[in-house]
Amino acid sequence: MSKIDRRAFLMGSALACVPALAPAADDPYAASPWRKLSDADWRKRLDTATYNVLRKEATEMAGTSPLNKEKRKGTYVCAGCALPLFVSQWKFESGTGWPSFYTAIKGALGKKTDFAIGVPRTEYHCARCLGHQGHVFPDGPRPTGLRYCNNGDALRFVPAKA
Repeated sequence: MSKIDRRAFLMGSALACVPALAPAADDPYAASPWRKLSDADWRKRLDTATYNVLRKEATEMAGTSPLNKEKRKGTYVCAGCALPLFVSQWKFESGTGWPSFYTAIKGALGKKTDFAIGVPRTEYHCARCLGHQGHVFPDGPRPTGLRYCNNGDALRFVPAKA
């Protein structure tokens, strides 16, 4: 087998092991109208940066999100469908340049293995609209030890009511 054939075989084999983003039998959002929107509908609803992150799994440049400096109490919701994903008390300064959280609202995120940079990472997405949010890493603070590294373009902040 030549090097090219071997590489294609190995990549194909690895990708075959990645679970598809198909809804699980117990998925409460399986029938969500957000999952039925066409690519053209998403393009109309979202600005270019948000569309590229949520629908094409792009990553914004580090340090560019105004949410990095957000310190008020409130909730971070999906920029695609407004599903609450994180609360402000779980946000921390990770030094990465992206909004980071040590946990998420139960049931708000789905996960899959991502090989986009050649090594496996855990990608997470909004459970309702399947919009890409970011990646989770095992280098966060207590109590979970996790760092949900989120694209600011994938989130909207909703301040708590006084």
